[in-house]
Amino acid sequence: MIEETNFETFLFISKNKYQIFVFDKNNLKNLYNEEIKINDGIELDNLSKFLNENIYKIEKTINSFIRNIILILEDDKVIDVSISIKKKDYEKNIDRKYLENTLVEVKDIFRENYQDQIIMHMIIINNDVNENKFLFNNPNINVDYSFLEVKFISISNSFTYMFDKLLENHQIKIGRYMSGNYIKSYIGDDATELSEMANKLNNGLNENEAQLVSKSIENKGFFEKFFQLFS
Repeated sequence: MIEETNFETFLFISKNKYQIFVFDKNNLKNLYNEEIKINDGIELDNLSKFLNENIYKIEKTINSFIRNIILILEDDKVIDVSISIKKKDYEKNIDRKYLENTLVEVKDIFRENYQDQIIMHMIIINNDVNENKFLFNNPNINVDYSFLEVKFISISNSFTYMFDKLLENHQIKIGRYMSGNYIKSYIGDDATELSEMANKLNNGLNENEAQLVSKSIENKGFFEKFFQLFS
């Protein structure tokens, strides 16, 4: 039996293809990889059949049940929104806690204005202090103001609802949504590298991406050395 902590299961869905793969995090290779081309767009009956055929094979291969899956979506319903905020710092001091609070504030602005959206990725695009690049490894710096720009990649709850319900029928929970276009921006269109890059990005490859985690998760992962945001 392969321990669940040693692998990650991904389901890629686009209008042209379904792909499911299990990535071995220790040996950095696929334990399982199967895909099917489609021509009629996302169709739940066909997707359900694809899952039925492959989940059984996966669980037999790894001798373990699949409990969680990361869903990668490539669809025009995935949206990009950038939000910037400029704040006067009356104490003339910016530290890690200040940045964390500002990021939480930006996230709250997004949630207030896009209430039906699930955040897939939250990426720092620009973080300038007095027009000079501010690096996170500088613990403190005296400034007049701070400027932060964050890009949100998101998908609507109404669109993802059908995937949630479909996978629930297989006793599988979607642990996270990721953008296929965001992943492919690191690798181009080479599908053979999709699994490895999805794994790397999910585990903190992009240092400017905030990892949104549940408060109940004790292992904060790669990004905790900078800040932690709770979804």
